[in-house]
Amino acid sequence: MTVPNLVFLVDVDDTLLDNDRVRVDFEAQLLSAYGEEAHAAYWEIQERRFVELGYRDYLGAAQEWWTAARWDPALLPFAEYMLAYPYAERLYPGALDALASLRAAGPVVVLSDGDAVFQPWKASRAGIRDAADAVLVYVHKEEELADVERRHPARHYVLVDDKLRILTAAKEHWGDRVTTVLPLQGQFANDPEIAAGYPAADVTISGIADVAGLQLEAPGRV
Repeated sequence: MTVPNLVFLVDVDDTLLDNDRVRVDFEAQLLSAYGEEAHAAYWEIQERRFVELGYRDYLGAAQEWWTAARWDPALLPFAEYMLAYPYAERLYPGALDALASLRAAGPVVVLSDGDAVFQPWKASRAGIRDAADAVLVYVHKEEELADVERRHPARHYVLVDDKLRILTAAKEHWGDRVTTVLPLQGQFANDPEIAAGYPAADVTISGIADVAGLQLEAPGRV
C-alpha cells in the first residue's frame, strides 16, 4: 500500500460547525417548548453525562430525561428536533470550501469526539461527510491516535482542531510528523486560561476559511 505524504485530520465541533450556536438553539427550543423546569432538568442530565463520558451526549440525555419523566410522550419531539436540525446552516463560512482545498493536497479525514449515532448523523446532515474522504469518531480521540494512524497511515499529518488539548496530545504522539492548526473559533479556542495552559499550535488562523490559504512548503509540511 502506498502511504501518502500528507493526511489532513479535521475536527467537527467549533472547527467546521458552529457548535456554540447549535447549543444556543437547542436551549431555546427546550425553553420555548417545555419551559424552564424541563429545560433545567434536561440540562442537568446533559452536564452530568458530559462529565461522565467526556462528550456531549445529546440523545442519551434525551433518553434519560424522558425516562425520568415516566416516559412522557410530550418530550419525544425534542429528540426529533435535534435530529432534524439544519446543521448545514451552522457550518462556519467557507468550511466546505476549506475541506475541498485540503482535499486537493491530500486525503481529508474528519476526526471527532462523540457517540456512534448522533455525531456521524450530524456530520452527514451538515454535508461534512460527503466533503471528506472518511469520518472517524472516538469517545476520546486524543487517546486513539495510534488507531487513526493504523486506519489512515501518512508520512505527515496536519491536524485542524479548536482545542489546544487535542493539538498538544497529537504533538506529543507524532512529534515532528504532525503540524497542528488552531482556528480561533468557539469558546475553547478563545479561552485565555486554556491558551495559557498549553503550548501554542504550530499555526493559528482566525477561522476555518483561512485553511484554504495555507501553503504547502514541502511534501508533508505546512
